[in-house]
Amino acid sequence: MDDSSILKIPERTGSARPTLKTIAYMTGLGITTVSRALKDAPDIGADTKERVRLVAAQLGYQPNRAGVRLRTGKTNVIALVLSIEEELMGFTSQMMFGISEVLAGTQYHLVLTPHAHQKDPMAPVRYILDTGSADGVIISRTLPDDPRVALMTERNFPFATHGRTDMGVCHPFHDFDNESFAYQAVEKLASRGRRRIALLAPPAKLSYYLHTRIGFERGLKAFGATEVAMGRLTSEASLDTIRTHMQGLMSSAEPPDGIISISGSSAIALVAGLEAAGARLGDSIDMVSKQSAEFLNWIRPEIHAINEDVRQAGRELAKAVIARIDGVAPELLQSVSKPVWSDMTPKD
Repeated sequence: MDDSSILKIPERTGSARPTLKTIAYMTGLGITTVSRALKDAPDIGADTKERVRLVAAQLGYQPNRAGVRLRTGKTNVIALVLSIEEELMGFTSQMMFGISEVLAGTQYHLVLTPHAHQKDPMAPVRYILDTGSADGVIISRTLPDDPRVALMTERNFPFATHGRTDMGVCHPFHDFDNESFAYQAVEKLASRGRRRIALLAPPAKLSYYLHTRIGFERGLKAFGATEVAMGRLTSEASLDTIRTHMQGLMSSAEPPDGIISISGSSAIALVAGLEAAGARLGDSIDMVSKQSAEFLNWIRPEIHAINEDVRQAGRELAKAVIARIDGVAPELLQSVSKPVWSDMTPKD
């Protein structure tokens, strides 16, 4: 190829931000043609589109969101509303990675909107709706009767939920099969001769608490095991509280010989508590725990771990909310992932 045919892009100087006008100047095309090429307009030739995209990429061009919003009424933003108290071991990062993988091929950008779950969970959703600061929303920590879902449905605002609801509203969601997780966890413990099983569950107000309890109780009945109550302790207690509670439970007259944890970070606190009481994991007691990233068996090879692919959940949620923005029916945007035993979990 002759050097004269290679497009020379000058280095950017100063803080000037490249615009459509910059691209038009560099390509010798009109601003309207450049704009339509970047939007993949069907009446623009493939060679022209490729030329414009090459120059835009080399210049580091990014659409001005304020201008896009004025012209189209869209922000090109997807808001992820997450509690700052979400699962410590990888949940938030894995969710964001998954969403970002899907958004990378679109005009959309991800904005994380954190909130504390002790405060009004409606506040971040109301803010987004009232300010029009996003085109779609992804929420987690769903309730069986979730007022956020009711409000966004009433406003006809595109959204997807990490978790299901039970309120007679059809909406996009991706969920993990916690019922199957709990059932399989009891089955695993029973296969190792464990009959007195404790469950560290999520708070009772959340949707996946009910799914977990149904699977747990079904497993107890199927495999002839009994429950050792954890009292009011949930997976959202502090790690120190979980450790202390587990130490006391193992020091009681009738301690459990099997334990199921709904979260990976809680599992570490549970192990610390039972060891503080003199118990030995894999000897007097076995544990099954869910994890959102492969790490439990690095710390304790004896733990039987089940993976929840939160990164895949992020991908499914991103695809669902974009499809909802594009008008796809919500009943076509619902999915549930199954538990997968970790390859690192001990073999019986």
